[in-house]
Amino acid sequence: MIPPDDPAQEQRPEEPAARTGYDRWLDEQAGPMVRPYVMTSGRIEPTRGKFDLITLVVAVGPEPEGAIGLGPEHLAIIRLCQSVMSVAELTGHLDLPVATVRVLLGDLLDKGFVSMQEPEPEADMHDIRLYKAVIDGLRAL
Repeated sequence: MIPPDDPAQEQRPEEPAARTGYDRWLDEQAGPMVRPYVMTSGRIEPTRGKFDLITLVVAVGPEPEGAIGLGPEHLAIIRLCQSVMSVAELTGHLDLPVATVRVLLGDLLDKGFVSMQEPEPEADMHDIRLYKAVIDGLRAL
C-alpha cells in the first residue's frame, strides 16, 4: 500500500469521460468539426447537386433580408456568389470543410438562391476560364 502523502496519490484532475453535462463541449473545447456538423444538421451530402471543386456557382439575386432557415454561412455564400465562383474558391473564402460547403450549397440550390454549372466531361474542357477559376480557388486555400 502506498502512503497517503506519496506524490503519486495526489489528487488528479477529473477525466473528461467522467464529466457530466455540457461543460465538456464549450467553445474551443468542442473541436474544429463540431461546428460544421451543427451547421449542416449532421448531413454530409447535399440534398441536390454534385458540387465538384470546379463546379461554378452564382447567386440568383441579392442577399435576402431575413431569409428564414438560412444561417450566417448561407448568407456569406450568397454574398460571395454575386459573381461566379467555384466551390474550391468558396471553400477557401469560408474556411470550412468542402463537405460542409457542399451541403450548404445544396440548401441554397433547393431554395432557389443559387444556380450552378456542373463541369463538362474532361474531353470537352477547353475553356481557359475554368482552369483559371480552379487555380484561383486552390490559391485561396
